[in-house]
Order: sequence, then C-alpha cells, then structure tokens
Amino acid sequence: MNILGIESSCDDTSAAVLTENGVRSNVIASQSVHIKFGGVVPELASRAHQKTISHTVEQALQEANTGIEDIDLIAVTQGPGLMGSLLVGLCFAKGLSLSRNIPIVGVNHMDAHIYANFIDHTPEFPFVALTVSGGHTQLVLVKAPFDHEILGKTRDDAAGEAFDKIGKIMGLEYPAGPIMDRLSKEGDPKFHRFPQAMANEGLDFSFSGLKTSALYYLQDKEESWLESHRNDVCASISHAITEVLIKKLKRAVKQTGVKSIAIAGGVSANSMLRAKAGKLADSLGLHLYIPKLSYCTDNAAMIAITGKLKAESGTYDDLAMKPFASL
Repeated sequence: MNILGIESSCDDTSAAVLTENGVRSNVIASQSVHIKFGGVVPELASRAHQKTISHTVEQALQEANTGIEDIDLIAVTQGPGLMGSLLVGLCFAKGLSLSRNIPIVGVNHMDAHIYANFIDHTPEFPFVALTVSGGHTQLVLVKAPFDHEILGKTRDDAAGEAFDKIGKIMGLEYPAGPIMDRLSKEGDPKFHRFPQAMANEGLDFSFSGLKTSALYYLQDKEESWLESHRNDVCASISHAITEVLIKKLKRAVKQTGVKSIAIAGGVSANSMLRAKAGKLADSLGLHLYIPKLSYCTDNAAMIAITGKLKAESGTYDDLAMKPFASL
C-alpha cells in the first residue's frame, strides 16, 4: 500500500509518501511569517497553507519517485488544530480523493504523534505515551491500536507553549523551544529553582504558574545580566519542565504496570527530556520508544503511518468528513 500523508494542522505544511519500504519522502514547509508576531496567527497560517500545499505534495511525490496514480490511500489530518489550516489540507485531500478515486482516511493529530513511534519501531501494547507539544500535554495509556485512555492532561498551558512564551519573555525568536534547548546545553540547570507545579500529585499538569514565575523573575533584570546568564536560565526552565514531565510519567508507569513507554510530540525533540526519559527507562527496566527528530514535530509521515494502521483495521472515511479544531 502506497500512502500519501497530508498535514496542515497549525503552521507547517507537510506531505509524505509511505510505502512497504518505509517513508520515501517527508517534506515540511515551515512558515516564517509568524516570527515577527511571536506566535502563530491563524489567518496568516491558513493563507500560507493555500500557497504551499500543492507544491509540497508535488515535491513529496517527486522525492518518493511516485506518481499520484500509484497512491492507494490518502491520509489527512482531521483535527485537532487551527480550523482554517485544517480546512486547507482536508479540502485538498478530498479533491485528490474525488478526482483520482483514491480512498481517504482522516487522522487525529494527537494519535499521529503517538504512532510516529511505529515508523521505525514496533512498540508492544500496552504502553504509556507522554505526548508533549505546543498545544497539548497528555499521558495516554495505549492499550491497543486506537484504544486509548487519557490518564492525565494539562489543566492550563501545554509544555511547549511554556517554552515558547518564556522564550518570548527572554527575547528569543519564535518558536523559542528549540532555541532554549540549544542554549540550555551550555547552562546550569540548578542556576535558579523555578516552580514544578503539581509534580508530586496526580497525573495532570500545570505550567501557567511557571510562566508567571519566569516573568516576575526576569522583568527587573538588566539586558547585560540576561546576556550573561541566558544559558543558565534556559537550562533552569528546561529542568523545571522536564522534571515534572518525567515525574508524572514515572507515576503513570507505576499505576498501570506497563513495561514500555513512548515519548511523542514536538517537545519530545528536547534533548534534556530525551536524556531523562532514557534514565527513567533504565532505572525501571522499561522499553523506551522515541521517534527520530524529523518525526517529532508536525509532519506528514506520522499522518501516513497512522492512516496505514487505520486502513489495516478496516477503518476508512468518505468525502463527508469534517475538520474538528478540538478533536
């Protein structure tokens, strides 16, 4: 089965081709228009998707040395995400499906982050997935394909949003998360003790207090001071966020008794989180699954692999399916 994946949930336009030999292409067109605003502007995002989606899909097919006539299934993000962005990808996929008579399947973006781990691995069920991105932070018990139980989720802000907003306070470009990760490698994670909200209770998360704490801590600092200690502050922020994530993941493992864990979502690319997850897995004798860096952020390869799993279970959609911003 040759699968064309299409992803347009936020500010990345992506198309990928998945065959029996694996991912043959995974093209991502990122939008730079949002940098000066310090965050994604929905209207601008949807317009940018309209400009790039046709070329992105064409490039993915070319890199995979595959023609549209060779595609057996189209997998497209149905939600969650920005409604305007979702509409562009979904309408384009429907047009291809209708004009070429190709079966189509809608994919839950958060499911896709989890199943990105299946591109290069075959995790054994059940496992606990820590899904962390700019819009979501969840602990999910994955009992079987598409049989999920949400164990915990954020009560306010997502971990990725905390990284980006605190980075904005520090004067870093959007998205600030990857920049903070790079700077933290040269900093001292114990430079300042930022709050770790709810770290020792339950499985839910809260990061709004951390943002407020960082704001108050930094607002009276001189630019020269920040320039000298930027790496240390980034390392301390990264430590506070990743400590909470790992403590909650450890608690979820003990509550469920699983033998495998997975990290997913854009924040799974964070080097400190990956290192701490590795130590947790070693200490508890767990199997750890983390996607390659190229499959951590929003991409169409994860949409394609999830579509493949849905098709193998006999689940297809039709042209009546709609996008859902809060799917």
